Amino acid sequence: MHADEALTLSSLAKVAALSPSRLQKQFKAAFGVSPKAYQDAVRMRRFKQSLKDGRKVTDAIFASGFGSVSRVYGEANRSIGMPPRTYRAGGAGEVIVYAGRTTALGLMMMAATDRGVCFVEFGDDEASLVGRLRSEFPKAELTASPARNAPELDAWMEALDQHISAGAPRPDLPLDMRGTAFQVKVWQFLLSIREGDVLSYSEVAAKIDKPRAVRAVASACGKNRIGVLIPCHRVLRGDGGLGGYRWGLERKRALLEAERRSVTRE
Repeated sequence: MHADEALTLSSLAKVAALSPSRLQKQFKAAFGVSPKAYQDAVRMRRFKQSLKDGRKVTDAIFASGFGSVSRVYGEANRSIGMPPRTYRAGGAGEVIVYAGRTTALGLMMMAATDRGVCFVEFGDDEASLVGRLRSEFPKAELTASPARNAPELDAWMEALDQHISAGAPRPDLPLDMRGTAFQVKVWQFLLSIREGDVLSYSEVAAKIDKPRAVRAVASACGKNRIGVLIPCHRVLRGDGGLGGYRWGLERKRALLEAERRSVTRE
C-alpha cells in the first residue's frame, strides 16, 4: 500500500477498473474498512514503529505518509491511547498499576491506567507476564501494587476472579482498549455476546457488517490483551472447533464449560 501517497477512491477505482462505489463496497467486504481507513492504519503502524525506533515525532509523522501534524495527534490519541511523545518514550510518564493472583485458570495479571483496565493475561509465572506488559510500555512507570495500595485494582481483580472461579457475572469494568479502529470495533461487539452463547468468526464478521472480513476478525480476537473481560473465548471456528486462544486452548475450553454450567444452573 502506498502509505505516503494521497490515494483517492477515484484513482484507485481507475486502476482496478471499477466504479468508486463498487470498489468501496468490495474493499470493505474484504478488509472490513474503507480504502482510506486501511491506508490510515498502515500509516499509523509505520508511525508507531518509527516512534519505537526513536525518531522525532515530526520526522515520524512525515516519514509515515501523514501530511498534517494536528491530525496525527488526534488519530494517535484514539489509536494508541496516549500522545505521540509519550508513546515514543515507551509510555514515559504514564503510570500503569498491576497485580497478580492465582485463579482457576492459573496465574492472572491485571494492569490498569487511569482510563481503565488495559491488560489481563494468564501465564505460568509472574516474570513472563510482567515482561509482556513491559514490552509494550518499556519506559512507563509500572507499579506492582499490593491490595492495600491499590484497593480499586484489587476489587476489580476479585470481581474477575469470582467470575472465573465461582461463576459470578462478568464484571462491567472500565476498559482502556488500544488497537486499530477495526480491532476496537470487534472487541466492542464481543462485549455484547452473552454468557453461554458462542459465535463463529464468520458470524461476528456478519454482525459487524463486514461479512468478508473473517480473517481480520480472527486476528482482532488473537490480539486482544484484555482476557475474559473482552470475551474473545466465545468465538469459535465455523465447524464448532475451538480455534485459537492466546492463553491456550485448555483455558478457552475451561471458560466455555464453566459458562455453560453457570447458565444451566440458572
